[in-house]
Amino acid sequence: MPRYLVERKLPGASQMSQEQLQTIAAKSNGVLSQMRRGGIAIQWDHSYVTDDALYCVYVAPNATSVREHARCGGFPCDSVMEIGTVIDPITGE
Repeated sequence: MPRYLVERKLPGASQMSQEQLQTIAAKSNGVLSQMRRGGIAIQWDHSYVTDDALYCVYVAPNATSVREHARCGGFPCDSVMEIGTVIDPITGE
């Protein structure tokens, strides 16, 4: 199944408390659970918190389902890009 990188512009993201991040994660988990019960196989892999954005990696059947997750959760969704290939240091060996 494809992987997607989602950019969520969120000014001051790096200043969010652990409690705020936990609340966002719990909301996301709830929406994902509802989507799976509705027959949409989507999984949140992980996210990176930067100064003014979150970058989230999802496994999903298509970009539309990733955008639907954002809409249902009330999350920003500034871009959704399919990840074609992952490289790392081992790729260079």
